[in-house]
Amino acid sequence: MKKTMIKTLVATAALLATGASFADINVGVTVSSTGPAASLGIPEKNTISLLPTTIAGQKINYIVLDDASDTTKAVANTRRFITDDKVDIVLGSTTTPNSLAMIDVVAEAQVPMISMAASARIVEPQDAKRRWVFKTPQNDIMMSLAIATHMADQKVKTVGFIGFADAYGEGWFQEFGKAAGLKGLQVVGSERYNRTDASVTAQILKLVAANPDAILIAGSGTPAALPQVALVERGYKGKVYQTHGVANNDFLRVGGKNVEGTFLPSGPVLVAAQLPANHPVKKSATDYVTKYEAAYGKGSVSTFGAHAWDAGQLMAAAVPAALKKAQPGTPAFRAALRDALEQIKEMPGAHGIFNMSPGDHLGLDQRARVMVKIEGGAWKLQN
Repeated sequence: MKKTMIKTLVATAALLATGASFADINVGVTVSSTGPAASLGIPEKNTISLLPTTIAGQKINYIVLDDASDTTKAVANTRRFITDDKVDIVLGSTTTPNSLAMIDVVAEAQVPMISMAASARIVEPQDAKRRWVFKTPQNDIMMSLAIATHMADQKVKTVGFIGFADAYGEGWFQEFGKAAGLKGLQVVGSERYNRTDASVTAQILKLVAANPDAILIAGSGTPAALPQVALVERGYKGKVYQTHGVANNDFLRVGGKNVEGTFLPSGPVLVAAQLPANHPVKKSATDYVTKYEAAYGKGSVSTFGAHAWDAGQLMAAAVPAALKKAQPGTPAFRAALRDALEQIKEMPGAHGIFNMSPGDHLGLDQRARVMVKIEGGAWKLQN
């Protein structure tokens, strides 16, 4: 009897040491597949179906829920993942407000989270709570600098700003203000609107009256088209810029001719086919585009689905290292997974090359951005 017990313990230890299969890895995914951010969340949800169902011999279960672009629902989904589904990691949410609201929940439970929202405030400053949080979209300051640099090159001197009346819009106003200062641009007007508003006429009248050389719209998804339509209606002739929050085909569909000539920064994946052969992200971006379009049709790819893809790639890169230290379903595994995410180096994604560190839970550099112009209802890479 005693010999049998010893043999069992030795065998168990050997399995742990080799990372052999134990419990499944459970992944909680909350995305905004309905509500104002649906045009962002739907391609993210679609992308989850393309992620691996086995990593290092371990089965992966994805529990996907819709948070309806609602902060309260995103938090409720996260609590359910942790309490009921016993997840090892959370992916999501789609928007900045939702992701910010989820931080306290995952930090308290010590479950790693990879957000698909843009604001730097999701991962900065690194503290006891944010050490559990990572994200895949480019920071606002990186994209703000791209816009401000392009504006300066286009001889723009004055800028009007209109953005969402939430964390996304405020974050962009702060970061663009810094970039504008560095490039000698003057912000001559600043307005806000809600994602669900049906009209922004009053705000646009104020901005047009200030007669700026260019206007930056800090919105995401289809609601970002509303101010641009109003600008066209009011006869504004200056340059219009959007953020990387509009880089999907639904924005082109809703905006139509009203968004022709718009400039925006984007991840390279949006124009993967137009990238030069030696671009560092050409291969990895094209790989995602090929897989997504094979599943959902030619021309269906968006940068938002690519953020979900990169979240999945980061998780897949971290799992083998975590399995060497603990088995899924345990606090030790979740901690090991967090540690492994933080140590990822030179991992190619659809948007860029990821290099994580204790002080940087995004890990992207300037290889993760390009400038794009909307021409003929399509995305055109700018040199």
